Amino acid sequence: MGDLTSMLPIVAMFAVVYFFMIAPQMKRAKNEKKFAAELKRGDKIVTKSGMHGKIVEFNEKDNSCVIETMSGKLKFDRAAISMESSRALNAPVKEKK
Repeated sequence: MGDLTSMLPIVAMFAVVYFFMIAPQMKRAKNEKKFAAELKRGDKIVTKSGMHGKIVEFNEKDNSCVIETMSGKLKFDRAAISMESSRALNAPVKEKK
């Protein structure tokens, strides 16, 4: 009985770490992977570095895409596209009253 009560705080600590740190990070990674897979030509995006553009073509071989910006075309890795910023860019604008 004494061994079980001494192990309980450690088990509880691992459970807290899992549910508050590991599980949300796994969910976020899954959502980002799904977002990158759903990208298509013509989508307006924002990269993680803040560059705005429109997807022109994809290269499945090296998992990259060509983005057209106002200054030309650039090649980026799909992982460089920011999910939050791109969704905010494409979200419908709410009307102010």
